[in-house]
Amino acid sequence: MTAKAKDFAEIYARFGASIASRHDCGRYCAPLNGGEPVCCTTGHAIPIVQKSEWKLLKGRTDLWSKFEPFDKTSREIVDDLHSSCKAIECKGAAFCERDNRTLACRAFPFFPYFNKKRELVGLGYYWSFEDRCWVLSNLASVEKEFVDEFLDAYELLFEKDDEELEAFVDESASMRRVFSRRKAPLPIIGRDGKLYKIMPKTKGKLVPAKPSDFKAYGAYKSPKAYRKAVREENGDPDAPFPPVVR
Repeated sequence: MTAKAKDFAEIYARFGASIASRHDCGRYCAPLNGGEPVCCTTGHAIPIVQKSEWKLLKGRTDLWSKFEPFDKTSREIVDDLHSSCKAIECKGAAFCERDNRTLACRAFPFFPYFNKKRELVGLGYYWSFEDRCWVLSNLASVEKEFVDEFLDAYELLFEKDDEELEAFVDESASMRRVFSRRKAPLPIIGRDGKLYKIMPKTKGKLVPAKPSDFKAYGAYKSPKAYRKAVREENGDPDAPFPPVVR
């Protein structure tokens, strides 16, 4: 059973909320990425869609096109895709059409997190983006409306597509392994929009958390680290240090 184009149209209708409406997070990371938000450039994140979602997008807009690999890594990503999926790219952040963003774009940098009992308990995140994504150093910025719409959309997807559910069960298990090796608390945004953590060797128990339980990463550790990272990327030397949400 797989989701059809009409199902993705319904998912889009349900999920349009911003992660943090009070913050333009793309403006915070753009100085580190040639002036473009990290999540909007295929040098960092290649959008992957089901072919049925691609069918919907082609009928709605000319924003998207087939992604053309540009190096060994991107070629490997494309070559390893399931036959039901396709890698695509948009015209860039300056041309964004919010109603025609992919599900992956709307959700980034989060994914549906399942506990060991295969219960969808909230939002996990793609940890490989910790050093580049401002939101992952400021989880308290994520708004309840986004969480509600995120979960509503993905629960509809899982009703239509068993393989998608299994993929995120596997991703959740991978996240547990990564944070267990780190011996660090695993951050979760719960279904209620609040912060939780899973401590190592606690069998996945969700414990209420506060923002200070989770560290900042990469350039977002301090104003000094941010200025250094901006200089290294030849970004705007006057770019102010992004806010810290606690």
